[in-house]
Amino acid sequence: MHYIAMNRFKVLKGSEQAFESVWLNRESHLEDMPGFIEFHLLRGPEREDHVLYSSHTVWESEQHFTAWTKSQAFRDAHRDAGSNDVLYDGHPQFEGFTVIQTMTQGSTRGAA
Repeated sequence: MHYIAMNRFKVLKGSEQAFESVWLNRESHLEDMPGFIEFHLLRGPEREDHVLYSSHTVWESEQHFTAWTKSQAFRDAHRDAGSNDVLYDGHPQFEGFTVIQTMTQGSTRGAA
């Protein structure tokens, strides 16, 4: 079953462009990792003091994701993460999910 790893970020108002630039210009090293399927950076609703963002990776399994978090590639991709704390309201919130069902265009039912 696929595994989806998400981090939610509350990005302070006025810091959206800087936050997006960090993500768009970094070397993620994801494409070289076994089990990696895809990545999305999502911009969500705007609130009074922040804009909600989420990073969303899809993996072949939770084990593949865990291997990524223990890899040198992960450490390299996140080495400057602490320097961007000024862009956030609090720490990112991690959420991991095992895919139970997948539906695609033209299908009525699908399984992971």
